[in-house]
Amino acid sequence: MVTYSGIGVSRGISIAPVFQFVAASIKFDTVQVSNPEQEWKRYQQAVQVTLGKLEKIYEKAVLEIGTDEAAIFHAHIAILQDPELNDGVQSQIMDEMVNAESALFEVSEEYCAMLEEIDDEYLKERAVDIRDVRNGVLKVLLGIVDDPACQLNVPSIIVSRDLTPSDCLSMDRHKMAGFCTIEGGATSHTTILARSLGVPALVGADAEVITIASCKEVILDGFTGKMIVDPDEETLARYRLMQSAKAQIMQKAQSEAKKAAITLDNHKVDVFANIGSDSADDLQSAVSNGAEGVGLLRTEFIYLDCTKMPDEEYQYKKYAAVAEAFGDKPVILRTLDIGGDKQLPYLELPYELNPFLGVRGLRLCLRNIPLFKTQLRAALRAGQHGNLQIMFPMVTKADEIRQARALINECRQELIREGKPCDAKIEIGIMIEIPAAALLADRLAPEVDFFSIGTNDLSQYTLAVDRTNSTLANLANAYDPAVLKLIQSVVQGAHAYGKIVGVCGELAGEPLAIPILVGLGVDELSMNPSVVPLTKQIIRRLNMKDSQVLAEKVLLLETPSDVRAVVSDALPFLQEYS
Repeated sequence: MVTYSGIGVSRGISIAPVFQFVAASIKFDTVQVSNPEQEWKRYQQAVQVTLGKLEKIYEKAVLEIGTDEAAIFHAHIAILQDPELNDGVQSQIMDEMVNAESALFEVSEEYCAMLEEIDDEYLKERAVDIRDVRNGVLKVLLGIVDDPACQLNVPSIIVSRDLTPSDCLSMDRHKMAGFCTIEGGATSHTTILARSLGVPALVGADAEVITIASCKEVILDGFTGKMIVDPDEETLARYRLMQSAKAQIMQKAQSEAKKAAITLDNHKVDVFANIGSDSADDLQSAVSNGAEGVGLLRTEFIYLDCTKMPDEEYQYKKYAAVAEAFGDKPVILRTLDIGGDKQLPYLELPYELNPFLGVRGLRLCLRNIPLFKTQLRAALRAGQHGNLQIMFPMVTKADEIRQARALINECRQELIREGKPCDAKIEIGIMIEIPAAALLADRLAPEVDFFSIGTNDLSQYTLAVDRTNSTLANLANAYDPAVLKLIQSVVQGAHAYGKIVGVCGELAGEPLAIPILVGLGVDELSMNPSVVPLTKQIIRRLNMKDSQVLAEKVLLLETPSDVRAVVSDALPFLQEYS
């Protein structure tokens, strides 16, 4: 029995044979060409073929992992359409008179070298995406069609030096029992895919893992970051018992998914789902997992799915479909949240040195009134099909809310004059993502009907840490008492005016965070649909009064690790869900 160590990036336990994945070999020579114009045309044709393949991968990803996670492949498409990259390839072909393969390789490697020189783990890992896209074009140019992933015919743990998102999506998801790679990091797109697929994953593993023979039985422990080869019977029995216990917990949670989340002392907490589109799979997942509404409808993915700005009619149909699916249950539509790490190729935004602190969210919409009114009109029309509510992201001050409300009233009057049915009184809320808004929650509360706290951005701005920078992951932590104190301030400010507070960031579905949020008085938690049943089950095992005492206690602590330790000690049953 041999144990290899790494970094567990996707929780879970898997027992299965190894499948050593080796990507198709890409080899070519630099060749001088006599007709560079023809070679440039050959490159352009290969790009178009690759774009078609990426679009199919994106469609598959939407079906298998959901719209949000599938957005990874929008980034790949953007890379392939990058004018600087393509202009560089064209110049290389024309000036050096070399074949397209050589030109693409040289230009893309220059990009990757620049990213890898930057002292930022997140940007370094983006070089993996560039090479993934580049290799896709090279395969088309070289006529490579063999795909080693096709050899995966039984559920296996994939072992490789590294895996690209395209590698993952080329495999049968039902035969992926887990991933183990030597390279890769916590913020890589493959890591994100592993979590979305719900399979255990280990990165940064010992280099010797690629010498493990295929078909060898191994245990992959995504909780502790270990892979055990040729486990003995005692170890196998222990891990199978753990697997069985986890499965039983999930089955019980799923069987009770439709029950309300009510604490032992009769305090109800609403549990909603975050979704990214109107796809049948997204809606079915939310409903079947017992979501009592949609706490976050990410409308930016509707825009990302389009090659041009979606018009009012298109958006209206999308929003109406979600509202109808949930009937009288709340569906909170977040208006366009573009900027920062999300860009629209057809919306030409000026370059910003620090886009996370720039024109994004509501700030962008208030500077693009025609774009904003198109969405608001569509939402108002869709409101008549259910309990649709509108929420504005990245709000800093009351005046922004008043401007947005005035536009809603203007749109409603326009629709009435045009004879188009619309919601006469739609509820309006805001995201609390900026410390300034959290600190002034008592002043913003009279302007809205509800708050929803985005803990990802609130943590980032409170702690002055880029949440995409894995080297600072220990600092960008929503368990930090400073962040928790802001959440407490928001709840107190809202409840003073009888307004509801939800949390729709990742913290809402974290087992150790749930009792803290409940104790702080949060009224509603919204999360990935798959986490809804477990969240409800945890709430049903809590006592509200005890949670309040626990919340007050953790606010006095110094570090996120202290917070986790205190919650774990106070509520040991939470380990069953971690």
